[in-house]
Amino acid sequence: MKLKSIYICQNCGYNSPRWAGKCPECNSWNSFEEEVVDSGKLSNTRGRNEGVGNSRKSKSKTDLLLRNAEITNLKEIDADVFPRTDTKISELDRVLGGGLVKGSVLLIGGDPGIGKSTLMLQIAGNIKNKKFLYVSGEESAQQIKMRADRLNSNIDNFLVLNEVNIEIIATVVENENPDILIVDSIQTIYDPLLESAAGTVSQLRDCTSSLIKIAKSKGIIVFVVGHITKEGMIAGPKVLEHMVDVVLQFEGERTHSYRILRGIKNRFGSTNEIGIFEMSDKGLKEVLNPSEIFLSQRNYGASGCVISCSIEGTRPILIEVQGLVTSSNFSVPQRTSTGFDYKRLNLLIAVLEKKLGLFLNKSDIFINIAGGVKIDEPAIDLAIAMSIYSSFKDIPVDSESVVLGEIGLSGEIRTISSIEKRIYEAEKLGFKKIIIPKGNLKNIDNKSFKIKILGADSVKSVIDIIF
Repeated sequence: MKLKSIYICQNCGYNSPRWAGKCPECNSWNSFEEEVVDSGKLSNTRGRNEGVGNSRKSKSKTDLLLRNAEITNLKEIDADVFPRTDTKISELDRVLGGGLVKGSVLLIGGDPGIGKSTLMLQIAGNIKNKKFLYVSGEESAQQIKMRADRLNSNIDNFLVLNEVNIEIIATVVENENPDILIVDSIQTIYDPLLESAAGTVSQLRDCTSSLIKIAKSKGIIVFVVGHITKEGMIAGPKVLEHMVDVVLQFEGERTHSYRILRGIKNRFGSTNEIGIFEMSDKGLKEVLNPSEIFLSQRNYGASGCVISCSIEGTRPILIEVQGLVTSSNFSVPQRTSTGFDYKRLNLLIAVLEKKLGLFLNKSDIFINIAGGVKIDEPAIDLAIAMSIYSSFKDIPVDSESVVLGEIGLSGEIRTISSIEKRIYEAEKLGFKKIIIPKGNLKNIDNKSFKIKILGADSVKSVIDIIF
């Protein structure tokens, strides 16, 4: 084996024979790190066409491979061969598409202390008829025991292994034959056959590949806990997310009690669903009615506060949009957005200045989505605009009204999807009036709702309705 030093981008996996400040593949800066690899693996195409004399041998090998290849008609495949295991956590099962699938590999990421390891122990406490193997590369067995006692988890048949060598882990899995394997975290696991350090691209790719092979060959459910970067992405090359079956990510601030579990990738279900939890001293608690929770502390009659409704997957969630507009002490005013796209905020400010004549170029503007939730759909554009207008004029918005709509560049209110779900949610929580795009009125039956429904076709018309 001939070793060779190369430089690998820790963001995308691109390799180069020499160090570079900027990766030509993903354009990230200072991401190259030196790794020692087998030079024979780099030249994977060398020797494939080295001579005509080997053509007869290659042909016989190809024929052998073709005889062993299995081709199946799609109509003959039974989709029910993937039985699901209920985790007894309805919010998690919602994100997974109905439960855990046998032989699947799940990658879960999130900020430190957000609840990844806690969720793993709660899953183990809920599933009683399965054998667990918890591989910890960061915490001792005593620390895991202390967390389990704090959560009051009545865990049976739960094995703990403090090991970071993937070969030893594979041997223990072979001997113990668990039903569910938890690896916490993948950045601490290493393959001794590789010269690079744990957490590098080569190690992450190789160790994850070994875990996938274990899951598929033995039908074991494998949870892989991963670190995230400062940008909020799962650490390691993007190929890591392509290799696994499911990618889950915890969102939320550690200073807030609410956590959102979002499906980034799911080969066994939809990626549109989210799970909402509340962190307590007893672990993660499911939030079955998030609208009521997010609105429980709202300030009635305060300027800049507007209620809107967002669709997360198939679930409508009422949210409180808070806006604050103050005079700026700087030559360049501040624009700060928490839970809403910053570029979208600047677009809405430009529309308000152009179409309503608001002079916001000397004002600091702050937007916050209460509860720490992040919204990326344009249906709350109108609520953002009205919160800015309300704070700028210091006029409160009717606390019994819900505002919905996407704003176009000419100030028009564009139609949005799932309008009836949003109206039902607003009516269920006792709101008396809802303002929606005028184009959505023709698709709903006003007689089936008790809430007053008003349509608007421009930002100016909304001002006349709610102020």
